[in-house]
Amino acid sequence: MGLKSRVLLGAALIAAAAASTFFVYRSRALSNTELFRRLPSADALVVYVDFDALRRAGVLQLLDGSPAGQDPEYRNFVAGTGFNYARDLDLAMLAFAPTGRYLMLRGRFDWTKLRRYVESQHGTCAGSLCRMTGSTPERRISFLPLRANLMAMAVSTDDFAVERLASAGSGPAPAIPPMPVWMSLPASLLRAGGQFPEGTRMFAHSLDRADAVVLGLQPEGARLAAKLNVLCHNEQDAADVANQLGRTTALLRDLIAREHQAPNPADLSGVLTSGSFRADGRHVYGYWPIERKFVMNLLGGA
Repeated sequence: MGLKSRVLLGAALIAAAAASTFFVYRSRALSNTELFRRLPSADALVVYVDFDALRRAGVLQLLDGSPAGQDPEYRNFVAGTGFNYARDLDLAMLAFAPTGRYLMLRGRFDWTKLRRYVESQHGTCAGSLCRMTGSTPERRISFLPLRANLMAMAVSTDDFAVERLASAGSGPAPAIPPMPVWMSLPASLLRAGGQFPEGTRMFAHSLDRADAVVLGLQPEGARLAAKLNVLCHNEQDAADVANQLGRTTALLRDLIAREHQAPNPADLSGVLTSGSFRADGRHVYGYWPIERKFVMNLLGGA
């Protein structure tokens, strides 16, 4: 074999190895930690839902007939793309950031139908990135496939906002809670307590000295349980937060009793008055049992 032939063969082998490495990398599933690191988490409310786990636990069936499933715009989307979250979505991680909403979605996608749907809605697809206008002109939707079963999506004023999800950010890896549903609340949101639903603002005020707050939900026998993990600046702050949460819960019980009422497990009064809290080092742990009828009532009025 001549020199030129050996050079060409070597180049071909290098190219094949590079292509193989790229294919393996692109086919490798991203962990939840890697998904989190792609999202803009600074000053963002991050929400995680393991739809597959909830589906297997029988919890997702509670969404049948909910307002989300009856929305005409959603029904049109299902008809045009064949995608139904109750059947096809396995995991969602969302960041509600000051610059928009960012989503990492894992499931079964028909990318050809999705592109056709975008075009039918007067949107455009260039390469793998698709863009379209949402329900209002300032809601610009962009999405692209990161894997065959993984979609990155953004809803922002920026037509190309999804591109920031194409690669992981820097910094230490966060601790991902081992729960099928959880949310990470930024300190800035806790200090703006007026944004919380009526009845929960007292609890949010109790957390305004927290460095990080994670609230999770998981099946527990025939019901659900909400679990709180608060990281404080020091042990004294943790003890103070636990005491304040306990006092707030007791105060809410007293207020309900003064109205000659009893906490109802089917509404927020029953959930909030059932909480228990403890401090452990810099952490505060909270626990609320949740009956399924509360979830059904919540979804029915969503």
